[in-house]
Amino acid sequence: MEEKVLIFGHKNPDTDSICSSIVKEILNRKNGCEESQAVRLGNINKETQYVLNYLNIEAPKLIEKVEEGQKVILVDHNEFSQSVEGIQNAKILGVVDHHRISNFETLEPLYYTARPYGCTSTILYKEFVEKNIKIERTEAILMASAIISDTLLLKSPTTTEHDKKALEELAKIADINVQEYGLEMLKAGTDLDEFSEEQLINLDAKCVEKDETKFVIAQVNTVSIEDVLKRQEKLEIQIKNEIEAKGLSLFILTITDILNSNSEIIVLGSKANVVEKAFDKKLENNRMFLEGVVSRKKQLLPVIDKNFS
Repeated sequence: MEEKVLIFGHKNPDTDSICSSIVKEILNRKNGCEESQAVRLGNINKETQYVLNYLNIEAPKLIEKVEEGQKVILVDHNEFSQSVEGIQNAKILGVVDHHRISNFETLEPLYYTARPYGCTSTILYKEFVEKNIKIERTEAILMASAIISDTLLLKSPTTTEHDKKALEELAKIADINVQEYGLEMLKAGTDLDEFSEEQLINLDAKCVEKDETKFVIAQVNTVSIEDVLKRQEKLEIQIKNEIEAKGLSLFILTITDILNSNSEIIVLGSKANVVEKAFDKKLENNRMFLEGVVSRKKQLLPVIDKNFS
């Protein structure tokens, strides 16, 4: 039997990363492509688990590394620092992503789909439509859930008309009320009480390399920023541990209020001044309130990256 092509999203996977992996496997199968298998690079968060429970399906298998020559398809990421151990020596057959392209290089040609949409699943929806492949209820719910997650119910500035149209059509197939289902799904992801501080700062953390230094922007969603800030002292201890263990110059923990579309950030590291420069505000008690900021990809990373030196 031919070796399966592994499909996976980034480390510390979010809902788009998991759902898009599963949907890409389904799409490949319906398109008559090589055998493939959706896998994951980290634990399932509560928001994503809500989706899987809703559909009564199991999470993809967890993997920690890939062997040399393993055939893979990347979804929802392209940077090797966010991917699986051994990715440099894997045979990358394709990428489906909606992020910037950075630190990405392959030995052989590949299929690469990158579109500036709010969600990877919106790209996959387009592929279903363009290839005239029927979308069943399961993949409709998976793709709709991913779009709701990445765009915060279409309220994020990353949202495009493509996302809105895709979600509208997918909701019809899935037979769901987007507002009701979406709010319940998002709220499921805001239950943070059982997580330790170490787990909390790593739930959705992305490592970025810039000018031979590394920094992390982590994000957690909540309905009460103040409840998370009650744990600031313990959170800072863990953030400092991460900085030392991984040689980071900066760690930003973004606490996002999904109901009011604002964020409070906790910032530590030798390059903390970069954040002050980026937003033209001073950190107070290692914190900064950012009104209207909810998107790491569009509102945090670009302005911080631009001011990094």
